Amino acid sequence: MSMTNPKKITAGPFTNAKASISANANASAGASANVNASSKANPKAAAGAGTLRLILGDQLNPQHSWFRQPQDGFVYVLMEVRQETDYVLHHAQKILAIFAAMRDFADQLRQSGHRVHYLAIDDPANQPSMTANLDALIMQYGATVFEYQDPDEWRLDAQLADYARQLKIECQKVSSEHFYTERHEAAELFAGRTKWLMETFYRHMRVRHRVLVDDAKKPVGGQWNFDTENRKSWPGVPLEPSDARTPHDHSVLWQTIVSAGVKSFGEPNADRLAWPLNRTEALQQLDAFIVHVLPNFGDFQDAMSSKAWRLFHSLLSFAMNTKMLSPREVVSKAEAAGRAGEAPMAAAEGFIRQILGWREYVRGFYWAHMPGYAQHNLFGHTLPLPSWFWTGQTKMRGMAAAIGQSLEQAHAHHIQRLMVIGNFALLAGLDPAEVHQWYLGVYIDAFEWVELPNTVGMSQFADGGLLATKPYVSSAAYIDRMSDYCKGCQYDKKLREGERACPFNALYWDFHARNKDKLANNPRIGMVYRQLEKMTPAAVQSFQAQADSLRGKLDQL
Repeated sequence: MSMTNPKKITAGPFTNAKASISANANASAGASANVNASSKANPKAAAGAGTLRLILGDQLNPQHSWFRQPQDGFVYVLMEVRQETDYVLHHAQKILAIFAAMRDFADQLRQSGHRVHYLAIDDPANQPSMTANLDALIMQYGATVFEYQDPDEWRLDAQLADYARQLKIECQKVSSEHFYTERHEAAELFAGRTKWLMETFYRHMRVRHRVLVDDAKKPVGGQWNFDTENRKSWPGVPLEPSDARTPHDHSVLWQTIVSAGVKSFGEPNADRLAWPLNRTEALQQLDAFIVHVLPNFGDFQDAMSSKAWRLFHSLLSFAMNTKMLSPREVVSKAEAAGRAGEAPMAAAEGFIRQILGWREYVRGFYWAHMPGYAQHNLFGHTLPLPSWFWTGQTKMRGMAAAIGQSLEQAHAHHIQRLMVIGNFALLAGLDPAEVHQWYLGVYIDAFEWVELPNTVGMSQFADGGLLATKPYVSSAAYIDRMSDYCKGCQYDKKLREGERACPFNALYWDFHARNKDKLANNPRIGMVYRQLEKMTPAAVQSFQAQADSLRGKLDQL
């Protein structure tokens, strides 16, 4: 496919796309030691190459058509580049896992007979920018063609498109061969409509791809959506499943990253890094989820507990977003389990909805609203993040649990991200751009195409309802209902005012009172304003004063 003409952007993060070679579950053990098999150590790699092919850090799919068979005329380039480590402050595990997986992937390619040029973070020839490295490599190999897969992030897509336009050699951009949909399909589906709705998109996808539908295109199980059955709190039984991931010791690689001057936050867990580093490990994790975890996923997918950090979530998002796993194979296995009665239909449908529905929908939404989407700020919120976003040291037990887990594991599930951390950020009036940067950095699975709409649109409602139908906010009552976070907290979940009152309560009512002009006509939250109308002016003034006081001392909460 010939180069298209994408628009301009700046430099960018650990990227997105896909690949096909035989996966090697044992490759990770030697990955760190073998990265410098570049042109100096490999005479074959030093020879000229007709085509230079770039593989980004989230394009680690060994099934991509690029890799069907080795060809001497192609050199595959992977690079640990500072523009990707530095464009936002990343969690230590995110940097470490992506680099380790890239090294593993490079080893797999070499073992399958492909020519690879790997630029490690400490390679003296490695330059800070991706395009500077590409210039040097095109000259080194005398390449006459440059190829790359569709980046999933706007900034990288524009950066590489701008770069390709100025090259004097032939350039081609090809599909990453990963998603169900093309970038533009969601926008085409909703063309001419005043509102996008995920449920409309989801049903369209179910029928089009024949997922959980019968021959008459009716939903298996009698309904399209079992969401109302997926909202139970977790009583502690059944027990949280054991972690099926394979731990790796990447202490040496971590020290290399630190010595190179790369900044990060969160716990690296370098001696026990548990995220999958290749397709084989990812498939093992998928199989373990389908058999041991999916049966309970549906009931407890919205539950939270300080005693169980993963509960019944798949932990597959990192493998999927780096393209080790295809969404089709993940959906297919979940559907098969549901149809065979090995998992409740509500669990299978709820899991499939997250992938075939929300994941594809958010990607289409992202491409339809870029560039500029990150600048939305409906409520004009400007407060900086409290210091405990970087430490987890807050007296609010729920926030300490959700943020502490994020810093320790580089992961939190969707309700922790939306209804605890994001909820507080919106109620308190934190700057949505700062919230976006934190979410993009802290989570192992966070790439801008999926993170930005979820943060700015779904979590912070900063886009005024382009993505979500209402602000997802609550007082302490919801958090208490869905978790054990309020038990033992220094703040009282029932109090609205005073030193011991849960901050969520006053902030919740204040948020609605001060944004009445923007929200009162929203049909999904009319009950809140009916309750506000019944309050006396003195009561409203009192909780607003409490909220003002809280916002003035966020670091001390």
